[in-house]
Amino acid sequence: MRRPGGWWRRKSTPEKVETYTRWSFHFFGLIEFAVSGLTAYGQVDARLASVLCLLVGVHAALCMVTASRALDWTRGRREQPLRMLWVLGAVTAVVAVGAVALMERGPAGEGVDSAAGAVFGGALTFGAGTVALGVRNRRRVIALVGGFAVGAGAVSFPLGRPGLAALATAGFVLIGSGFLAFTSVFSVWLLNAVYELDEARETRTRLAVAEERLRFGRDLHDVMGRNLAVIALKSELAVQLARRGRPEAVEQMIEVQRIAQESQREVRDVVRGYREADLEVELAGAQGVLTAAGIECEVTGETSGLPAEVQSALGWVVREATTNVLRHGDAGKCAVVVRMSKGRVVLTVENDGVAGTSGAVGTGSASGAGGSGLAGLRERLSAVGGTLEAGCVGKGVFRLVAEVPLTAEPVLEVAS
Repeated sequence: MRRPGGWWRRKSTPEKVETYTRWSFHFFGLIEFAVSGLTAYGQVDARLASVLCLLVGVHAALCMVTASRALDWTRGRREQPLRMLWVLGAVTAVVAVGAVALMERGPAGEGVDSAAGAVFGGALTFGAGTVALGVRNRRRVIALVGGFAVGAGAVSFPLGRPGLAALATAGFVLIGSGFLAFTSVFSVWLLNAVYELDEARETRTRLAVAEERLRFGRDLHDVMGRNLAVIALKSELAVQLARRGRPEAVEQMIEVQRIAQESQREVRDVVRGYREADLEVELAGAQGVLTAAGIECEVTGETSGLPAEVQSALGWVVREATTNVLRHGDAGKCAVVVRMSKGRVVLTVENDGVAGTSGAVGTGSASGAGGSGLAGLRERLSAVGGTLEAGCVGKGVFRLVAEVPLTAEPVLEVAS
């Protein structure tokens, strides 16, 4: 059974920010309903209060729906909700005009004026802030806010409002709607920035993998290109000599055999160098990359004097764990510890970024069983008699423990 709050932990950082932003604008609708609608019951009679509450409720619900669709549009998931924006603008105008008419032509009393004024200001303020979500151009947002403020002041004159009161009304709407419009624009900017940063991190990881593949390809090309050209040339020469019955054809084929064996040895050297990883270099690189990604990383322990095969195996553990923390987790802290225990080297990588991705190093499968990342690490460690354990050890905490004997001899050859 899933634990409460698991849906939140399974979200990536951008998804969490988007969820927070979306529900913040929904909460604005609830605020409008509570401040402008429910408070009317304590100021006017129940029948009039119910009418005002219904109007505010319809307007608040429309603001919520429009905000949700506008956020989807900013993320490129749907077309710009122009029809919803126009409908919201029209409903806002109707509610505002009705509230002013109620103040001027409705029942007398301070309670009526106060309730109608709250509906008037709330509708214009929250309406302008929500419509600003669906407008991308900054000048249009400014024009929108100014238009709502001017309209608020202008609509007061035909209904008999004094000039000073109309000006104060326009100023109130300008400040309130301007604040909510700024909040909307800033929230969208922040949400897009978070998504772009996450995409940049993914791109950086892919570029690192691509760069390593290119390096490996260049090394193989340098090793094999010249030798294969020589082999092809000498083989052709041997064929020509053999057709003429010349004994030198045997010498040329012997030379081809020697070059082929030499090429095979050089390729093995390239692959061995590609597979071997220096533990100290990998630890320093992991700390630098994680810190650059905004993850607090602490590395402790001594690595000097460890056998080459041990360093290579543990270096790959650090490399794979770091990559998966960046790609799959949502960690804020990561600790890497290297220690000696009873003739064995123990490497522990622990982070608080469990996001529910099964089988990914650093993101949390409780069993730690599944996933090509863990399987590949176990294969490398088994080559030097090592073991690997991985799983959740607390709320949101994932720990990976690799152990390798100091005096272990290789027990199998890792497949190329």
